[in-house]
Amino acid sequence: MNAYLILDISINDFESFKGYIEKIPAFIQKHDGRYVIQGVEPEVMEGDWKPERVVVIEFPTKEGAKGFLNDPDAQALFDIRYKSTTSKLILAEGCL
Repeated sequence: MNAYLILDISINDFESFKGYIEKIPAFIQKHDGRYVIQGVEPEVMEGDWKPERVVVIEFPTKEGAKGFLNDPDAQALFDIRYKSTTSKLILAEGCL
């Protein structure tokens, strides 16, 4: 069953964040993931959720998504994201 990482992200330091943007796609691919939505400015249709940018990454399995998040070689990049953005991340499995 496909799994999706959904990221609500506000960029606080774009110069620092550029290193993450350039290098993280290789780690997504390493874990058989692909961008479904890549940093778009969403249009709020209901409620009070006001994300600045949204990213959705699809993986073939929940384990693949978790493998990406726990990849020891990617942790330095995640540290860049943590320090240069304010973000919220969820993992959700798709429908059969």
